[in-house]
Amino acid sequence: MKAVLPGQPEARLQAVSTGYWDGKRVIVYITGNALAILSDPETILQTIYDDDERKLEAVSFDESSGKIAACADATVRIYRPLSRGDDGGSPKWALQTSFEVDQGSTTVTLSWGSSEELLVGRSSLWLYDTTSTPASCHWHRELASPAKAANLSYDSSYIASIGYRDRLVKVWRRLNFGSEEVLFDFTYLPHPKAVTSIQWRMPFHVDQTIENVLYTFCVDNVMRVWTGADGSGCQSLQQWGRVDLAAAIQDEYDAGKRNLRWAFILSQRDIANATERAIQERGDGQEKEDVAVQYLLSIANRDTEICVVFDGHGSMSSWALENVGSKSRGVGNVDNVAYVKSKDFDFLGLSTGESHVEILSYCNKNAGNLHMLFHHFDGMVEAFESSIADFLDPTSHAKNRLVHHASWSGHSASIKKIVRNFSGRAIVSRTEDGESIVWRHAAGPLRSRLLRHNVIPEKRHIHRICLIRGGRFVVFLHHDSISVWDCTSSVHTLLADCKYHVRGKPLCILVLPRERADDDSVAHIATVTSEQEGIVWELHLPLNAGNSTKAHVNGHEKGLREFCTFKLDDAGELAYVLPVDPAGASPAISGFLDVFARDVAISYTYGGRVEFWTARVSRERGRVEWLSTSSMETGVSEPALVSGSTMKKAALVNENRSELTIWDIRGARLEYKQDFENHNTVQDLDWTSTPDSQSILAVGFPYRIILLSQMRFDYLNKGPAWAPIREISTRDFTPHPIGDSTWLSGGNLVIGAGNQLFLYDRTFETTDRLLSSARVPHRRDGTRDLFDVIQRLNGPLPVFHPQFLSQCILAGKHLVVRRVLLALNHTLKYHVEGDVIDDYLGLDLAEFYISKLTTNGNDPSYLMSQMSFDDNDEVFTEEIAWAICEKLQKITVSQLSGHEQIQLLDIVECLGVVEKQRRSMDENGARFMLFFRQHALRKGRTSEIHMSWREINWAYHSTSQDILTDFVSRQYHGTMLWENARESGMFMWLADEAAVKTQFEIVARNEYAKSEIKNPVDCSLFYLALKKKTVLQGLWRMASWNREQGATTRLLANNFEDPKWKTTALKNAYALLSKRRFEYAAAFFLLAGHLQDAVNVCLNQVKDLQLAIAITRVYEGDNGPTLRKLLENEVLAIAAQEGNRWLASWAFWMLKRRDMAVRALVTPVYTLLETPASPSNLNAKLFLTDDPALVVLYSQLRQKTLQTLRGASKVMPRTEWEFVLHNARLYDRMGCDLLGLDLVRNWEFLRQPTTTSTDLGGEIDVRKMLRRRNSLVVQDLPVPSLAPGDMRTGGHGVKPPPSVFEEPDANSLLDSFGF
Repeated sequence: MKAVLPGQPEARLQAVSTGYWDGKRVIVYITGNALAILSDPETILQTIYDDDERKLEAVSFDESSGKIAACADATVRIYRPLSRGDDGGSPKWALQTSFEVDQGSTTVTLSWGSSEELLVGRSSLWLYDTTSTPASCHWHRELASPAKAANLSYDSSYIASIGYRDRLVKVWRRLNFGSEEVLFDFTYLPHPKAVTSIQWRMPFHVDQTIENVLYTFCVDNVMRVWTGADGSGCQSLQQWGRVDLAAAIQDEYDAGKRNLRWAFILSQRDIANATERAIQERGDGQEKEDVAVQYLLSIANRDTEICVVFDGHGSMSSWALENVGSKSRGVGNVDNVAYVKSKDFDFLGLSTGESHVEILSYCNKNAGNLHMLFHHFDGMVEAFESSIADFLDPTSHAKNRLVHHASWSGHSASIKKIVRNFSGRAIVSRTEDGESIVWRHAAGPLRSRLLRHNVIPEKRHIHRICLIRGGRFVVFLHHDSISVWDCTSSVHTLLADCKYHVRGKPLCILVLPRERADDDSVAHIATVTSEQEGIVWELHLPLNAGNSTKAHVNGHEKGLREFCTFKLDDAGELAYVLPVDPAGASPAISGFLDVFARDVAISYTYGGRVEFWTARVSRERGRVEWLSTSSMETGVSEPALVSGSTMKKAALVNENRSELTIWDIRGARLEYKQDFENHNTVQDLDWTSTPDSQSILAVGFPYRIILLSQMRFDYLNKGPAWAPIREISTRDFTPHPIGDSTWLSGGNLVIGAGNQLFLYDRTFETTDRLLSSARVPHRRDGTRDLFDVIQRLNGPLPVFHPQFLSQCILAGKHLVVRRVLLALNHTLKYHVEGDVIDDYLGLDLAEFYISKLTTNGNDPSYLMSQMSFDDNDEVFTEEIAWAICEKLQKITVSQLSGHEQIQLLDIVECLGVVEKQRRSMDENGARFMLFFRQHALRKGRTSEIHMSWREINWAYHSTSQDILTDFVSRQYHGTMLWENARESGMFMWLADEAAVKTQFEIVARNEYAKSEIKNPVDCSLFYLALKKKTVLQGLWRMASWNREQGATTRLLANNFEDPKWKTTALKNAYALLSKRRFEYAAAFFLLAGHLQDAVNVCLNQVKDLQLAIAITRVYEGDNGPTLRKLLENEVLAIAAQEGNRWLASWAFWMLKRRDMAVRALVTPVYTLLETPASPSNLNAKLFLTDDPALVVLYSQLRQKTLQTLRGASKVMPRTEWEFVLHNARLYDRMGCDLLGLDLVRNWEFLRQPTTTSTDLGGEIDVRKMLRRRNSLVVQDLPVPSLAPGDMRTGGHGVKPPPSVFEEPDANSLLDSFGF
């Protein structure tokens, strides 16, 4: 935390108290009904809120016991320290007891003495003993007039009290200690005028007994010192000396003005501690030469107290009171020790307002300089620090006599709402009862501060607030009027007020973009209501001297006028309209109304439709035009909370405030979903971004705020797209729940809780558990920068990162991958510890997106390309792969986390293995082999149970499936069981039906032999799917150990074509289902010839889709009705539900609908089916349904056959254009920017068919769409059956087909091949 505003101090004489207790400084002050307890100007220890809503009036801290006394009206509460904070935490206080005193119209005064005695003064004086609970009163005296101040001396032997405007100080002398009845006698100290304040001299130590000395400050600007007499006389105190405060500083200002003087006493204890520190700071031996230190020592070595006088306008005078309390009267013992003019002492500046100021000073023991607290009664405490040597330096060399440390202010009631301006340099905070304060955010290089600028006394109910022109003007929207306040100076003025009437409830207040970028004197403010109607106001701002408000008001224009009304017809039933949180690069005002213009508002309907809006003001035409820039149906109905950023990101919280979802509205995808359970209600959402446009979302709960950062998309590990990177908890400082929070500029976050504002900057401790995995750089002091962390989790990846290499392999850039690995080998070979590895390994970036070589896998140059480093011809081989792996096990690569480095090792090893087979394998086969090998290596580390449908697609479209089959079975050491086959997806990607049956039989044999006892039950399903009942019979004959052998052997001997035995098999199947032996039951369904039932068991009971598909393919081949039904009803339904385009494309290809297989890669699956998916299913919208490798398969498949070309022709050019750009954006979000550039640079669109290029039957000749002539387009379109019938018999001049063979015309033959 960088800064804290602990609440607005009450304007009371006893609002602030401090003491040194148990080796710690404690400062306590009252704000509203709360106590703020601090240990130094920047550190808050605890905030205690009273259950009582009444404001506190006085507070006092007891140095010896650490107790705090506070009062609200007639109730006095005592808080005792619970913990001393020795365990590393901070000390905490809790209520010990409370008691009531008499009611009255004046404030109660509190003062601690020795042995935990507390003096309470009002219309009477009460002396309480607080050692017991409840506290007991052992002395009580009524007063003639209410006490303004009543101070108990530090040893409890004297009480000094004064009334309001009283010129007599009443001094009570204690006559006895220890007995039950306490007795006092009293005397008066007369003054010429009213006494304003009194204080006792502070002892050196808490327990030290010293002669009591009383200081009195009087309206005549004289400070008098009273000391004890000889004790035998009845006069208890006598005047020892005096300081004339008015004469102490010669006033150069208006002589007629009364002399303003602020004075306070620096106690001997503080002087000694501060002097010790000043000498330590000067270092060894230097103090001899230092004039200021020598002078300070000459003062401190005499038993001295110092009276410091300020005039508030730059002058300071200090008077030493030497040997106070000595017998000699102090006329000669009062010396002026410093008279200094410095800008450090100009507290008032040019302001004329003279609010009352109380000053406290303290200096911590053994450490720390002199501190001064100036309590201004206009609602602020300012904390200053000073080295006492510089403070009293008689020469004019001292640079910093007084250094401003902090301003404590805030609200005096609970904060309800905080609103920022667009730049984040100003905020308005508002309380429950309508107190609004404007704060300016001053972001310095060393520290950020929030400076209170204005308190706006708006009494009407405030519905919405906005800030314009850097917080210089504040606009309040009320229920039926709008008001504008000018906060340019510290004195605020009401600029304009305007009534309005509109249908519906106003939902927001929006600042519209300027019409001209350079004209900031006119602003346009809009509101939108729940009835989709809106009003725009035009506001003329008095920004320059010649353009005053009066000119507008007297002339034809008012300062504020209704400009126009509008209606958002297409917005739907609006639940919310909100201004968009600024994020990303600062927008330029283009003046165009298009989708690139800056978003102004974000709207939500009750049904969950999210829409971003931009607007353009046209003053000439007197209207505002609105345009929807992007929208989507999220399916989150009745959202309780909503927020959107200018980066087109939106966050929604569901109805019961437990589930958060983050959406990318431009990409129409769900990026994050988290259920925080019911006890964690989300209260607030705020967006910001890093300078390079990575988004951050602050999610507010009652007592904590979690910062979520966007992450790179990771399609290989299915990693999350958002992650919590920091948690901020306010429980340590305040028990009050958070009211609101908002982002300021530069990644600073301000949180309002209770009366207090907490300002957090970007740095945070590395202890945060949320960041353990990423190797994020931290600073020397162990802190991290929020922006650095997020940049590390996003942005471009190094070219040797496993994700980048994997995407290169998927994109078919094997050459690039080999170049990178050779460069990595070269770098690691000469790597010295401490060297930073270049992100691009010294490669030319153009190699990644300029394809010099053809990337056709059949081209020999593609395989035999040579790499050159230092002109040594080197080719990537398995040996080099092993060399890189060895190095990676020894060298830590700083750009990768430990997990990523292991993944890189895996990839390199897999590439080495695949490289051996490269010559005899196509590209798709290589992709599958590589990812299969990687999957095998990662199996223990991830929960993935089988290869994804993406990899299955690669293998399915590979022409070297025999090599892949061999590779997979070798991977399982030649004993492939069904779970292995399912893991590799083999029965999904094998295209040849004979190969499917061969492999299935191998699986059946291995399933039988997998256990020691060789149980035929294990393989029954497989053999019966293969229709090899006889083999199964043979296996049962050998299973003599099995109890079921006899019955099963007899049953299998029957002919199952016979209906009777079919029924028997079915009965057995149902019996087995009831015994939950599902796979065996499916086998009996197959025995009965009921394939569909067997499939249903596999789907519903076994929950194994692959098993259902495999047995169907084996049992009835690839063209059977059951497989078609299974693919159409089950597989495509699952694909639509999950949004899985890989699965849909595979299923369509299996169904021989190759045109649809191509389209499924580009458009969402549910749009291609008759029964669309339900919109409430969020998973179909998850970002993981996207994958840039889809674009690779699309470009490959679309020109494979005429059918796929026809499918591609159905994809609208705009859809394809958006698909390519969308994938380029995905590459960008994955950190593979180079691949995104390659995609948009080298993508080829199909030519659009013209109406003339239609062949017979009115179909478009899709071959004409190819930009290059490709001889390998397979003709797989069904021959069109021409209607009507007479055309087939040669009517209308169509020649009937010849009855004998005719040699085809050469041109038509070439046409078929696309020439």
